Amino acid sequence: MGVRKRQSAEARKEALKTQSFAKLTNIPSSPRKMRLVADLVRGKEVFRALGILKFSNKEAAAKIEKLLRSAIANWEAKNERKAESGELYISTIFVDCAPMLKRLRTAPQGRGYRIRKRSNHVTLFVDTIDNAKTEA
Repeated sequence: MGVRKRQSAEARKEALKTQSFAKLTNIPSSPRKMRLVADLVRGKEVFRALGILKFSNKEAAAKIEKLLRSAIANWEAKNERKAESGELYISTIFVDCAPMLKRLRTAPQGRGYRIRKRSNHVTLFVDTIDNAKTEA
């Protein structure tokens, strides 16, 4: 690894130490379905987002709810205090594609149709609302 690449990697790692986030990898559902739920809670206050996710009837909502609870716990561990209502918000949430499982389904006349079983990675960052006001 070159010097510049190493320095930028170390700078990225240092920046992540100050942020609270949670990652969920290799979720066996399509990224498109997961993005629908992620768009519902992007930029919302965390306890409001938990309410939205709890009463959503999508399967992906349960997984993102669990991820959000993990991100809140990570924030509480870093700051050594409990999160209060109206203090935290979801600053960033994004869904990336993960490796696909490629399978074959039998088809008429000796053919085989390809099935792509998609999966995704979700990353969720939480931040305090005070920081958002000072940056803007």
